[in-house]
Amino acid sequence: MTSKYSKASQHEVEKEVKKYNQGTAHSGKGGHTKVQSHEQAIAIGLSKARQKGLKVPEKKESK
Repeated sequence: MTSKYSKASQHEVEKEVKKYNQGTAHSGKGGHTKVQSHEQAIAIGLSKARQKGLKVPEKKESK
């Protein structure tokens, strides 16, 4: 059985969650908006992993 996420992508998510816990995580193009939730920090970490071409499942469609 293969993992859905690579170790490197898990590391990206961990870094972003750590930033959120420290209160230094920002989102958006300018990086001026503070991350509001734990889930948002995870989503940002997954997005950064996708940009780097790491193994991450496809993005889900929004409702």
